[in-house]
Amino acid sequence: MAENFQLQSRHGKSRVRVSRVWRRPAAAGGHIIVEWNVAVSIVSDCLPSYISSDNSAIVATDSIKNTVYVKAKECTEVVSMEEFAVILGRHFTSLYPQVSEATVTIVERPWDRVTVDGKPHSHGFKVGVEKHSTEVIVKKSGSLLINSGIQGYSLLKTTQSGFEGFVTDRYRLLPDTRERIVATEVTAWWRYPFEHVSQLPSKPFCFTQRYQDVKRVLTETFFGPADVGVYSPPVQNTLYLMAKEVLTRFPDISSVQLRMPNLHFLPVNLGSKETPLVKFADDVYLPTDEPHGTIEATLSRPMSKL
Repeated sequence: MAENFQLQSRHGKSRVRVSRVWRRPAAAGGHIIVEWNVAVSIVSDCLPSYISSDNSAIVATDSIKNTVYVKAKECTEVVSMEEFAVILGRHFTSLYPQVSEATVTIVERPWDRVTVDGKPHSHGFKVGVEKHSTEVIVKKSGSLLINSGIQGYSLLKTTQSGFEGFVTDRYRLLPDTRERIVATEVTAWWRYPFEHVSQLPSKPFCFTQRYQDVKRVLTETFFGPADVGVYSPPVQNTLYLMAKEVLTRFPDISSVQLRMPNLHFLPVNLGSKETPLVKFADDVYLPTDEPHGTIEATLSRPMSKL
């Protein structure tokens, strides 16, 4: 309480950009580089700072920023961004008695290994597109929450998608069709079942590999077999099947949240009926994402929340 008011506060440091290189010999797979955008937010007992300008209990945001670089330096072995977030969270909640909770959010800028003459380069990389992300919450009690995700994962099929069976009223203008381009930019979040730091596997759990696995399953389910594909009636059904397949394949994931906005490709018809300049024949489109439909849902195992 602050002078008969209830005060809830947190502070931290955002957009702390850090890159770490692990220099392994070519025979061991070559160098590994990561580039992370880190945000740390802590909950602490620092009421005097707000009501009487006493900052003696405040962990300076400069300290928070510098800790990110110190902990990156201390990681002499390769760590995933989820593991690094846990390291930071445990540091702040154990070192400072007044800190009760730490939330660490990391978004990775992907640097993908290049291939030269059909071989992976030992120390050459190119920037990727979709971004691996994580949010980890660590409490002083050891309580733990780990979410991981993908941002900006754009997928498109040039056929085998429909728009049919929706509510028909005087406001709807689009006709039913079983032939259209479907495109979306997937944002996915999934939660791991670890609820306490003591539940983390004694053998390192490869969060990075699981990220690649989930991305692969989402991709395969969206597109279907390479030679024939799979028909997508509405995006809602495709979203459900993608989330269901992730939970079916990976028992170590407790829930999946997917957001899949429509990226539209509108048929182009130019001119009049009498003198058409461009007559659409499933070939020329106007790509646009304004406005776009938004479809999102969460699929969970029983007693799981995201």
